[in-house]
Amino acid sequence: MQLTHEENQFERKTFPITLVCDHIYFQQNIGSLFRISEAFGVENIIFLGKDIPLTPRKINKTSRSTHLHVPHTIIEETATLVDYLLENNFEIIALEIASNSKPLKEIVIPDNRKIALLIGSEIDGISDELLKISNQIVHINMFGKNSSMNVVQAASIALYEITSF
Repeated sequence: MQLTHEENQFERKTFPITLVCDHIYFQQNIGSLFRISEAFGVENIIFLGKDIPLTPRKINKTSRSTHLHVPHTIIEETATLVDYLLENNFEIIALEIASNSKPLKEIVIPDNRKIALLIGSEIDGISDELLKISNQIVHINMFGKNSSMNVVQAASIALYEITSF
């Protein structure tokens, strides 16, 4: 028998993970990122870019009201974000297919250090400025002809892997 939301016995837990969204603008993706972040106990979401469409009416359909429960901020400039991540000693993990990326399964999660999981825009991925400051660049092995997947699905897989350590 299927359990209701109130009957499930999952442990409530928050992880020291900040999800950093590099110029993600599609409202369905933004709403879904709130929902998956809430499900995986993400501490905070940072949206990088100008005019991020965080209109509750538009994202509520996919967020299922989780945008009310996950702390989030907007940082407009990449340089400001870089300073913030470096000054606060984050382990910066970029989820991107790159010449120096390694499979997600090989990710190293350091003890007692906050994690910034960087995910890239629907069009351009993660900027070179952010890749340059990343401690680790990881990719999801894929076996079809397509070399990319939706940012929400990719973030979900990465968060599952990171939170299962």
